[in-house]
Amino acid sequence: MSHPDLNLLVALDVLLTEGSVARAARRLWLSPSAMSRALARLREATGDPLLVRAGRGLVPTPRALELRERVGQLVRDAGAVLRPAETLDLSRLVRTFTLRNQDGFVENFGPELIALAGEQAPGVQLRFVPKPDRDSAPLRDGSVDLETGVVGKAMGPEVRAQALFRDRFVGVVRIGHPLCEAAITAARYAAGRHILISRRGLDRGPIDDALEPFGLRRKIVTVVGGFSEALALARASDLIASVPERYTGNLRDGMFSFPMPVSPPDTTISLLWHPRMDADPAHRWLRECVREVCAGRPAGSSNLLES
Repeated sequence: MSHPDLNLLVALDVLLTEGSVARAARRLWLSPSAMSRALARLREATGDPLLVRAGRGLVPTPRALELRERVGQLVRDAGAVLRPAETLDLSRLVRTFTLRNQDGFVENFGPELIALAGEQAPGVQLRFVPKPDRDSAPLRDGSVDLETGVVGKAMGPEVRAQALFRDRFVGVVRIGHPLCEAAITAARYAAGRHILISRRGLDRGPIDDALEPFGLRRKIVTVVGGFSEALALARASDLIASVPERYTGNLRDGMFSFPMPVSPPDTTISLLWHPRMDADPAHRWLRECVREVCAGRPAGSSNLLES
């Protein structure tokens, strides 16, 4: 048989267990003639009589004895595949999850997420990888389990997204910077020397759009690709970094942060995953862990880029 009927495995398992066509038929709710036809097909498929008459009963052939345990295990395994997943036992879960995020997520949320996951599922390892772009290919090909970020046009339409929190921009300078000395107006802010954060290397962002109605334009001295770089430069110079407040909380330790004198749009940070992971119990558990950790911090945070 070039394409064997796998339903015959169930019939074979019952026939070898019962050793009787009549009893096997009753167990499978079939007529004796239907069961006999199934046995004939099994004999044709295996090239062996399987069950032969001995007196008033049937006895298995050596080939049937050889197959009995293997067939039984195959049927049990197939049954397990077709049943709903068993209740997740976190204490016995052994798995590595890959999370893709922009710089700032690990520094601000990583310690609490690792602690929470480790407490509930000590066999789980979290692997954090950088997010250089918004391409959803890593979610589709399974190399990444979860992402955090802003939902954008580059994201595949099938990707699931659930909002985690909203964030707002704040300005950040070194302690002792001239901006620390008086009220920070839009004009004073724009007159400074600025760092633009853009993974795509653009020369303006939403802050520049917010300044434009006031007739103001900031001087962009340098463009970097991430929050850590921007804050490191601001910490060591008189440059001004403008970053998401929550997302960069720990990165801004020891620096002077101030509310923006203009109002660029807030951003919504979402949790992103591929729909094939929707029903996976372990993946659902990890998504809940991320939501719990992000919800437990003050309002605002972001995987946002200025552009």
